[in-house]
Amino acid sequence: MSTTQTPTDSPTGTTPRTTGRLGGRWIDRWEPEDAAFWRRTGRRVATRNLLVSVFAEHLAFSVWLVWSVTVVALPAAGFAFSVDRLFWLVALPSLVGSLLRLPYTFAVPRFGGRNWTVVSALLLLVPAVAMALAVSDPGTPYWVFVLVAAAAGLGGGNFASSMTNISFFFPERAKGLGLGLNAAGGNLGTSTVQFLVPVVLGAGAGTLAYAGLMWVPLIAVSAVLAWFCMDNLTVSRAPVRGQLAAAKRPHTWVMSLLYIGTFGSFIGYSAAYPLLAKTVFPDSGATKYAFLGALAGSLARPVGGWLADRWGGARVTCAVFAAMVAGMAVLLVAVNAGSLGLFVTAFAVLFVAAGVGNGSTYRMVPAIFARQGERDERAGVPGARRAALTEAGAAVGIISAVGAFGGFLIPRAYGASLGATGSVAAAVVAYAAFYALCLGVTWWCYLRRQLLVARMPSLAEAAV
Repeated sequence: MSTTQTPTDSPTGTTPRTTGRLGGRWIDRWEPEDAAFWRRTGRRVATRNLLVSVFAEHLAFSVWLVWSVTVVALPAAGFAFSVDRLFWLVALPSLVGSLLRLPYTFAVPRFGGRNWTVVSALLLLVPAVAMALAVSDPGTPYWVFVLVAAAAGLGGGNFASSMTNISFFFPERAKGLGLGLNAAGGNLGTSTVQFLVPVVLGAGAGTLAYAGLMWVPLIAVSAVLAWFCMDNLTVSRAPVRGQLAAAKRPHTWVMSLLYIGTFGSFIGYSAAYPLLAKTVFPDSGATKYAFLGALAGSLARPVGGWLADRWGGARVTCAVFAAMVAGMAVLLVAVNAGSLGLFVTAFAVLFVAAGVGNGSTYRMVPAIFARQGERDERAGVPGARRAALTEAGAAVGIISAVGAFGGFLIPRAYGASLGATGSVAAAVVAYAAFYALCLGVTWWCYLRRQLLVARMPSLAEAAV
């Protein structure tokens, strides 16, 4: 049964039609590419949904990364885990978050962006409360910590559904900024958790349970806001078969590789840096300022989207990977020389570059699929543009899922390198080589203008 909640659209289609259904509000007409529609009501509705999405996503990232800072305090609380075991607790949330991003992506077309934001927000209560219980008893076995840390991956899954949902609200010309702001708001949660948890633990006489409990009331608020202030878009609804078509596009997997290098690096460094700094420079107090790296990377993300809108995603992404290779070279010198100053400088470069790259690579995805849809429609394929929009949303989820896996690889690489050699140098060299590979792939697939224009002009134009 459906009841009209807003006035019927005007003949020019400048007012969205919203209907009430079982499961919440659905907007049946959404045409952001129509300038009159966007100016009159579209921008306002999109902004409202974006603001709530940012808040919910911010909390999701905070819960996802809460173990990055909590593990540093575990030894003092009586949990005698080895450094390698601590790195496992840091890495597991990223692994689980990566795996959850695919089903979370498909949840938006199935249940609606507003509805799924409510559900995914409430699911964050599980890892928050479980952490509080686990750290309250010094006798809690390690395997319980493994399960609780894995549950924090629920926060990582939220990113895919959030980005998929917001991608439908904004017109093509504003997707870079819209997605960049949504992602940056979420990414800032990595900085928030690394700043607030030590402050709250200090205020709470060091009781580790507060590291989990502090998020419970905020999670409840985000769910309530999503329920009352967000909307579902009918245009986002699509059969799974239509979404899976994105998996057949080669560029979905090329962009997934690049996203491992950008977002995977950002989340991996955010998770690993506090423990890594404590391990390599135990007496430096560098962990106190760990939140600054994640903060810089988060703020750089919308800048990357803006630069991509202006100069082209591929050009910006190439520059990003060149900077990350240079950052890794500085980090290698810092580790070998035992220089804290160079260590911090290297990570500053890596965080900012990864943040810019997050924005630039994400901007490339909807552009590639939009141009592909235009090309197919000109060739006579009916509904090609709408299908391309659906595929782009699914591709965002696939790419974010694969990219988040980098958040697992980086902590594990450092943990394995320390365990095998007593140094992180081997992991640093490996990642420098990986960034060089990503630089080459970006140039090969998107900046060889003459070859790509000859073979796939729409993709080349979209990327560069």
